[in-house]
Amino acid sequence: MTAPAPREYAGAVSRSIAYVLDALIVTLLFTGGAAIASMIASFIGSRSQYLAHAAAAAYLLFLPALLAIYCALFWALAGRTPGMAVLGLRVLATRERPLSWLSALVRALVLAYFPVGAVWALVDGRHQAIHDKLARTVVVRVPTPARGSPVAADRGTRAF
Repeated sequence: MTAPAPREYAGAVSRSIAYVLDALIVTLLFTGGAAIASMIASFIGSRSQYLAHAAAAAYLLFLPALLAIYCALFWALAGRTPGMAVLGLRVLATRERPLSWLSALVRALVLAYFPVGAVWALVDGRHQAIHDKLARTVVVRVPTPARGSPVAADRGTRAF
């Protein structure tokens, strides 16, 4: 039996790109929902001035919360968000156990409300940011299977 390959920790750039992709997804979904709510309110006869103030407050209050919920759900259920999947990244617990719901929630809340803490990944040896330290997680690169390998065939990809 061979020893497992050493972990390749994801750097700050790939992590930031994944976070921006996820933030764009959440922002687009939230903006679409707000636009639909605005259309319904204007149809019902709500005053647009109050609606504009409510939308601005909702962005400031609810967007980070929605981003935290989005990230926590994906991390706890799949170990990565769609933005992380695009870049081949995965969140793991530092102890060789699955990521717990509590760790995923702590990580998501700290990242959503204190994103500047991610700068710590630039100086840390394992590229852990503040939210990783608090939640006891690391972000690693997931190796992509070679074309034609049995793993690639199991995933439904064609081997040429």
